[in-house]
Amino acid sequence: MANIINIETSGKICSVAFTKDMALEKQWDDDRGMNHSTALAPFVESCLEEMHRMGNRPDAVAVSMGPGSYTGLRIGLSMAKGLAYSLDVPLIGVDTLKILAVKAMFRNIGWQGDEILVPMIDARRMEVYCAAYDFALNELMSPAALVLDKDSFSELLRDRDLWFFGDGAEKAKQVIRSPRAHWIDGLLPMAKDMLALSEKALREEDFLDVAYSVPAYLKEYNAVLPVNPLTKTLS
Repeated sequence: MANIINIETSGKICSVAFTKDMALEKQWDDDRGMNHSTALAPFVESCLEEMHRMGNRPDAVAVSMGPGSYTGLRIGLSMAKGLAYSLDVPLIGVDTLKILAVKAMFRNIGWQGDEILVPMIDARRMEVYCAAYDFALNELMSPAALVLDKDSFSELLRDRDLWFFGDGAEKAKQVIRSPRAHWIDGLLPMAKDMLALSEKALREEDFLDVAYSVPAYLKEYNAVLPVNPLTKTLS
């Protein structure tokens, strides 16, 4: 029986879920904004206490690897690495865009199975992190940072219906005009949505290196330094 601690900190919601044999046992969520640095450790502690109470021991730790918030991803992966090392269990990395795609699949929309799923994560301004998948999670467009315009996804939209979702999809709604473009509102990645992907990775022994794994940022982090007001005065 597989007992997995799932950690999701890539976006606005900090969440931890204890899953067992493809079922959600318990979850802890904080949706008050980017509060991950204070919320995550108590959630993990509560998760471990609950597992101990039920007589279960973790078989693996799974963490959402991004793309998403740089700070949130670092917090989540650091906690997951520490847990995996201290518990002496495998570390599993789960692609955040795939988490969203799987969550969309389980929406009761009357899927035909030939639709294309396009998860989108906000990357500020008109840029999003996105990918395109079929219902077997084959990549029809590799994960990328994309600046949206009216021609985005035009080739895929010629022949197939595309469904856009995630907190970046609202930007696409502003510029993409096609009868084949559809939208699912309110989809955000959460730890409980990881269970199918983390269970699959555990079965296939698809594990991360605890020492050297890094988040999937998709683009370089550019720190913006504050301008010293004396600079203009003295120049």
